[in-house]
Amino acid sequence: MVQLVGSLRKELADSVSACRVLVVGAGGIGCELLKNLVLTGFKNIDVIDLDTIDVSNLNRQFLFQKKHVGKSKAQVAKESVLQFCPTANIKAYHDSIMNQDYNVEFFRSFMLVMNALDNRAARNHVNRMCLAADIPLIESGTAGYLGQVTVIKKGLTECYECQPKPTQKTFPGCTIRNTPSEPIHCIVWAKYLFNQLFGEEDADQEVSPDTADPELSWNPADTEARATASDQDGDIKRVSTKDWARSTGYDSVKLFNKLFKDDIQYLLTMDKLWKKRKAPLPLDWLELQKLACPQEVIGTGLKDQQVLGVAGYSQLFSHSVETLRLALADKGDGAELVWDKDDPAAMDFVTAAANLRMHIFSMNMKSRFDIKSMAGNIIPAIATTNAVIAGLIVLESLKILSGDVEQCRTIFLNKQPNPRKKLLVPCALDPPSANCYVCASKPEVTVKLNVNKTLVLALQDKILKEKFGMVAPDVQIEDGKGTILISSEEGETEANNSKFLSDFGIRNGSRLQVDDFLQDYTLLVNVIHSGELEKDVEFEVIGDAPDKAPTPPSSQEEPKNVANGNKDSAGPSTSSKVSAEQDDVLIVDSDDEEASSSTVDVSTESGGHKRKLHDAETGEASAKRQRLDQPTADNDNEDDDDDEDDIIALD
Repeated sequence: MVQLVGSLRKELADSVSACRVLVVGAGGIGCELLKNLVLTGFKNIDVIDLDTIDVSNLNRQFLFQKKHVGKSKAQVAKESVLQFCPTANIKAYHDSIMNQDYNVEFFRSFMLVMNALDNRAARNHVNRMCLAADIPLIESGTAGYLGQVTVIKKGLTECYECQPKPTQKTFPGCTIRNTPSEPIHCIVWAKYLFNQLFGEEDADQEVSPDTADPELSWNPADTEARATASDQDGDIKRVSTKDWARSTGYDSVKLFNKLFKDDIQYLLTMDKLWKKRKAPLPLDWLELQKLACPQEVIGTGLKDQQVLGVAGYSQLFSHSVETLRLALADKGDGAELVWDKDDPAAMDFVTAAANLRMHIFSMNMKSRFDIKSMAGNIIPAIATTNAVIAGLIVLESLKILSGDVEQCRTIFLNKQPNPRKKLLVPCALDPPSANCYVCASKPEVTVKLNVNKTLVLALQDKILKEKFGMVAPDVQIEDGKGTILISSEEGETEANNSKFLSDFGIRNGSRLQVDDFLQDYTLLVNVIHSGELEKDVEFEVIGDAPDKAPTPPSSQEEPKNVANGNKDSAGPSTSSKVSAEQDDVLIVDSDDEEASSSTVDVSTESGGHKRKLHDAETGEASAKRQRLDQPTADNDNEDDDDDEDDIIALD
């Protein structure tokens, strides 16, 4: 007769009680997961989170109360969970998992790692550390009503990075500054404007008309001349937007007329831009104040869901500028404000500025609610979704501790039942990709770039760290001499940063050996030189083209949405995501929330069932996963949590 301890077999209960597990993230999913773990019988838990508790977390992260605002999530979560099980041995770290103190040996001290993250960089890092330590990893993610859980085991399953992750959509500067055609373009412009006026100025976030717009000249050489023109126009020196605003004392009327009248009139002089487009219509402050009803409201409903008239937004712009001016003055000379979607004045400013620009370019204006969703790049988090996902994480962990890793599944939580009336859909885990540049036996990748224009610093920061997720890369040129191009030792190769790759003899066909000793990871980079990259494209990874992923076939069945959760997106072995500010939101690249969630088209065929996953950030198709005929875990979920916004095969 089987002996039980609670609901578990005694052997499994003993394993649960004795094993040491690491929970990375103590937000939406993390809170539910920690509670589930101690109630299941886990006694030895380490939890790490760099974040502190915010008021906005309290509606779904139930281990926290109002009195905890501003405190460490990891520490408060530990204290709260101990009330469920005072005998548990819980260790909390208020730190980043990417800190070099948490090396491979640290990861090897655990039997199991569970990710409850909210960003791609951290997910990539934990994936590599678990591969290096040969420790099973359970990945998860949620977005709204959608969620996903998967298991990653070295040599047995896909790793988190086996499938290419689509990059977040960006927009050309000339589109933002000269020819916006979608509301999101105007919202991005308004956020740039906030930083130019009140925050940290960034040359890449200029808001004035772009005189180097390629469309302004039929002669490419002429366009290049415009782009490289001196900052000196005769004896007149150009002044930054912030310096000009300060010189006016942040006069809201002068700001309004410059941004929405003078700059627009200047755009109209670029007549080639408007031959095939509807020309913008400048606004004049005095004319708007003559309108009879400045508080005109379009639509009904809650205040944040109403759309004001153009006169109303002009008044809101003026009021928000004055509020932000006072806030900046209170901080003292040289101070800067930081954009925060939960700051009423900052949100008023972006709402007003974006809508005024939409009106100028003949677009339908948006409510504050809609603009906040787009400007904050979020999909609302739902506590129940987090609870379901957290429960599924525990169920998968029990399979691993039982020695049944082969029985683990990727499980999708859908918004609506599929054709078989299932909300929870289990899929077989995919084997490792032979072409993965992380978990292959000899990771290798090919990068196309211009060796005469690519700086060593760009190779380090934009390619190796940002694109390939390394933390402290060392780069050696395979030139027969073993030339060290980049060293992780501070200051050792700093002099190389401002030099071009060609200065070191790197050319078409060169090979670079890159090592990240923290991640115990080596990557061979093949360089292809090209002088014909697209405008604003610094490099391309050959073979890594998620933007060319197959589009989903039309299905007769109702599409299902499965998206990553949190501010960035949580995704297991086939998805990834990056951190942002909150743990239960997803970065959205399009101008409506639907575009940000990944969808799953389920098509029934005689030979089986396949689902095509769509990236939660870009809506593009990812790898196929074979559905199982038996409803493996459909009945076993209840609590879960998704503190991050990355989901397997979604992110």
